[in-house]
Amino acid sequence: MKPTVSIIMGSTSDLPVMEKACKLLDELQVPFEVNALSAHRTPNAVEKFATTAKARGIKVIIAAAGMAAALPGVIAANTTLPVIGVPIKGMLDGLDALLSIVQMPPGIPVATVGVNAAQNAAILALQILALTDDNLAQRLHHYKTTLKDKIEKANTQLAEIKYDYKTN
Repeated sequence: MKPTVSIIMGSTSDLPVMEKACKLLDELQVPFEVNALSAHRTPNAVEKFATTAKARGIKVIIAAAGMAAALPGVIAANTTLPVIGVPIKGMLDGLDALLSIVQMPPGIPVATVGVNAAQNAAILALQILALTDDNLAQRLHHYKTTLKDKIEKANTQLAEIKYDYKTN
């Protein structure tokens, strides 16, 4: 089994956030890899990873980073693959990481999800892959249907809660 998605994080301290992406990719049966690389501490390894990812069969990269959050941009600068950045909440409630990832120069785009939104990063990666994989598209459609079902069930449960002045 060869990975088609690569999840990269600046350190293993980001793993509690990124586990949501791992679990969703696993649930929808998409092979992925997970590695820790640092744009500042291992710049040569980051460049090698980015320049060889496509040849290894990777189709989408999810890169998580906090604070200066250079990792997604450095990866994007060294590959033509889509890169999805996940800002990690740290200092300034993640605003610093969000701005670092979203404000890329022309020619080096990084799709960016919300702070700590690893699950949305995985969904975006799945949507990209589903463009050319009908089976995955069906699994993703089913997953999104279950999201709708959860809300409908919640509304049914809320309707059963009674208050003197509640009108629905």
